[in-house]
Amino acid sequence: MAVCEHVDVLVVGAGLSGIGAGCHLRAGSPGTTFVILERRAAVGGTWDLFRYPGVRSDSDMSTYGYRFRPWRGTKVLAEGELIRRYLQETADAHGVSERVRFGRRVVRADWSGEEGRWTVESVDESTGATEVRTARFLVGATGYYDHDAGHRPEFPGEEEFEGTFVHPQHWPEDLDHAGKRVVVVGSGATAVTLVPALAEAAAHVTMVQRSPSYVLNLPVDDPFSRLLRGLRVPAGLVRRMGRARNIVLQHGLYALCRRAPRLMRKALLRAVRAQLGDGVDMRHFTPAYRPWDQRLCAVPGGDLFAALRSGRASVVTDRIETFTGTGVRVSSGEEIPADIVVTATGLRMRLAGGVDLSVDGEPVALRDRVLYKGVLLDGVPNLAMVIGYANASWTLKADLACAYLGRLLAHMERRGLTVVTPEATAADRSSVSVLGDSLTSGYVVRADAVMPRQGTGGPWRFRNDYFHDRRALRRAPIEDPVLRFR
Repeated sequence: MAVCEHVDVLVVGAGLSGIGAGCHLRAGSPGTTFVILERRAAVGGTWDLFRYPGVRSDSDMSTYGYRFRPWRGTKVLAEGELIRRYLQETADAHGVSERVRFGRRVVRADWSGEEGRWTVESVDESTGATEVRTARFLVGATGYYDHDAGHRPEFPGEEEFEGTFVHPQHWPEDLDHAGKRVVVVGSGATAVTLVPALAEAAAHVTMVQRSPSYVLNLPVDDPFSRLLRGLRVPAGLVRRMGRARNIVLQHGLYALCRRAPRLMRKALLRAVRAQLGDGVDMRHFTPAYRPWDQRLCAVPGGDLFAALRSGRASVVTDRIETFTGTGVRVSSGEEIPADIVVTATGLRMRLAGGVDLSVDGEPVALRDRVLYKGVLLDGVPNLAMVIGYANASWTLKADLACAYLGRLLAHMERRGLTVVTPEATAADRSSVSVLGDSLTSGYVVRADAVMPRQGTGGPWRFRNDYFHDRRALRRAPIEDPVLRFR
């Protein structure tokens, strides 16, 4: 097959990570040619895919936005469409949009040691034609979940249900829930977002959860930033201050939850109790696990609590025994009527978009590798992977990783180097994934089957710590004994 394009860097994915990679390449290594292959028809990744009612960020926007192009609004959490528009405008402003090739599903990438380059095969899904591109460097910027399908367990008796099943990842455009009885199965970030959004028009919404999650109420707008703007503090300074403050708050909240779990449990539950009042049983919001054993669910302006207080929504904490023709029966015997059932049951994990990776024809098992500084895959030449934080905004790590990639390429160009390979030893690898064993969320457990391993120490340990990574990726020298250059 003929090569249709050769570039210095080929990026897979035009979501938050891929657009960030393109912008950093333009800024940090301006002479580098690159192309971004994106399966969808528009930039945005997650934010172009997810179209369910109320879809929004679950991280504050001052840290979820890029460091080099700060988020300009005052909303703490933003709607999905606003985030998608922000990514498109960022790609346009930094000259990245013209580098994106849409509708391309990357299926295979092989590194040739003899040629010193990657050969990447993709399929143009509009025509079915296979395209071949070559590149010196390959960047996986697809995140770590499967865009084709979400995690969807099978439920007893579901074939008997006469209503409509829908998964939030593929929300039908023509689904009308107005006046309908809706059951949302799940208790994570998607579920707590859907319940108040659906309750605005539905006859009633019931969240059926097997176990509760910690829910953190956040203001709709950042009061501190609004105050400073009212005092006519320059907008750029307000954004920088807000970002720095929220980075510290995220880091501090996580650290407190890990070091003083009993204290933080009391504080989080007290805040929920104040929002619920006397009309809702606290057992629906009292998890059995410690704070930050799973990711906290954030709700802006207490919208979930308001829907519960109004009676437009309710919560049932129990196991689903079976589906019936008209609803869901739980273990207590209660039957919950439903016209629509939303299975907000999580994500299915798939790293690198499911691309088959190989080196000189030998398959690369990502699960057997570790990451150098959370970016470069050990034993594989010229391959970077952008994986964000599990305990803070994804973008904080993505920004650092992409900036490091720009520094690395610029260093290699100055030194006349073309190949870099991190070399780890067996002792550098642990048995757990880079997401670690401290988080117990379902998607983290499922990720163990596909994610690289956590390192035992040094540059191989994925720390989920912005302040550590800022030093390691933005300030530390590029040269390192465990990096083999040629």
